[in-house]
Amino acid sequence: MFIRKLSRRSKALVVVAIACGALAFQLVRGYASELDTLRPIAGDPVAVVVAAADVTRGTVLAAGDVRLETMPAAFAPPGALRTTERAVGLTLVSDLAEGEAVTQTRVATQGGPVASLVPSGLRAFAIRAVVPPDVVREGDRVDVVATYGGPHPYTDTVASGLEVLSAGNGEDGAIAANGDGTTSLVLLVSPDTAERLAYAAAYADLAVSVAPAGGA
Repeated sequence: MFIRKLSRRSKALVVVAIACGALAFQLVRGYASELDTLRPIAGDPVAVVVAAADVTRGTVLAAGDVRLETMPAAFAPPGALRTTERAVGLTLVSDLAEGEAVTQTRVATQGGPVASLVPSGLRAFAIRAVVPPDVVREGDRVDVVATYGGPHPYTDTVASGLEVLSAGNGEDGAIAANGDGTTSLVLLVSPDTAERLAYAAAYADLAVSVAPAGGA
């Protein structure tokens, strides 16, 4: 009775709407059936903690930095944290982009402000070098140059492209000078580089050159 009172155009729209609804139902039903088929392969849905926004290394995660997402178990990264409560309070050892999973390899569960920033396999190594105060900051890249004395003085580049991990006691991330005119730098290095730096520090005067912000 209701349809008779509608215009021909309105009747056509009603028919189209009903057809679209039926098609949507079939699509959803097909998708659900496909999920059921794939479940033995992909696994049941699991909760995974991901970054709620871009977060930089060294950040102590707060509740607003993370959120939960659900994904098939087969697609969950190994070591992914499953509750936001486990993530809050941990320190990131690498940057996270929004939506990236927070895994056990991306966070430090213990350690001080420097140790928590050192990735597995690397070391934090402190040197005293001739650097003007307020010139080098955390995150800068430097080359370490050693000048050896003796009858035949020479200069050698000990290591290149080392990241400044700690900025010492300066304000706003700048590094403060020591009383002897040198500056204390904590650098992120490999164990082999740490040995070379230790040898150079024992027999040479150290200085650093600062690499461009974009590398190279």
